[in-house]
Amino acid sequence: MNFVSTPFPESSTLEPESRSPVSLLSRLGRTVSVLATTAWATMRVGACEDPNPLMHRWAISVLASLRVRVEVQGELDPWPQLWIANHLSWLDPLVLMSLRPMGAMAKHEVSRYPLISHGARKTGLIFVDRADPASRASALVSLVAELRRRKPMLLFPEGTTTCGHRLAPLQEGGLRAAFRCATPIQAVRLFSKDPAYPWIGDDELLPHILNIMKTGQTRVSVQARAVLEPWQFPDEASWIAAIQRELAP
Repeated sequence: MNFVSTPFPESSTLEPESRSPVSLLSRLGRTVSVLATTAWATMRVGACEDPNPLMHRWAISVLASLRVRVEVQGELDPWPQLWIANHLSWLDPLVLMSLRPMGAMAKHEVSRYPLISHGARKTGLIFVDRADPASRASALVSLVAELRRRKPMLLFPEGTTTCGHRLAPLQEGGLRAAFRCATPIQAVRLFSKDPAYPWIGDDELLPHILNIMKTGQTRVSVQARAVLEPWQFPDEASWIAAIQRELAP
């Protein structure tokens, strides 16, 4: 499988949108497109035996409406069951799910997001409250079950977003689970020079979406790092250290 950049218009043809009536109408149309696509996916997902292909198409559509251009650098290997990436934005799962259908672990706040919360629960996303030990334990049990079913999965082991200039301390539970399940991983490094892309700290979701809408085009790079297999490492500590090196700037 070859991964290519999403076929959105080149940035040279898209300038930041002004407050003109035409620009406001364009922004409104894109917003309606995102809401309509999300509502459609939410209604359909409950009837899907495997929701991942539907969510793959939804991610592509939403990124196109937001004019987020995904640029793949290097060769991503679709074979490893688990993709692991650093975390910059709420858009990261959509970016990577647009490249292949897969499940994911998400922070528990996603289950309360307007419009998408109902559908998100039906997709089988694994929700985790990292401040709650019981929630972390339950999420790990669910992740192990998915790994043993050989289901393609996505994990952001930082557990929080950063601006991308550093790597936050890794939450090791999911990484240790992958090692114990003998699950190979594709390491991925996400990077964007566009200041509108990162979503960090206490930023609210809606203002961030509106800021993305104001931008002519937002680019995010998906950098393929190494494929790592547990059998290559003598223990969990060396496995985690290798993952940290691959995700670091």
